[in-house]
Amino acid sequence: MILNVPGSDPSSPSSPICSAKACRADAVWVLAWNNPKLHTPERRKTWLACEEHREHLSQFLGVRGFLKDVVLLEDWESPESPEPS
Repeated sequence: MILNVPGSDPSSPSSPICSAKACRADAVWVLAWNNPKLHTPERRKTWLACEEHREHLSQFLGVRGFLKDVVLLEDWESPESPEPS
């Protein structure tokens, strides 16, 4: 089970789902981002993406200068002291 990832529910055996509006597909990617006007430089918020929506969500964040990293969900490591997203 993956902890501290939006879309994951410890009480449910189902996989985390994509953050794209109305998408219910299993997430494959973690998009780490922050808004420098609101967050400290080290803060990372996360969106999840399926294969179909990874590029769209990355572009949405990238155009705004928010996107910091795109990582496979299976490779994502949760921070030791997680902050709510």
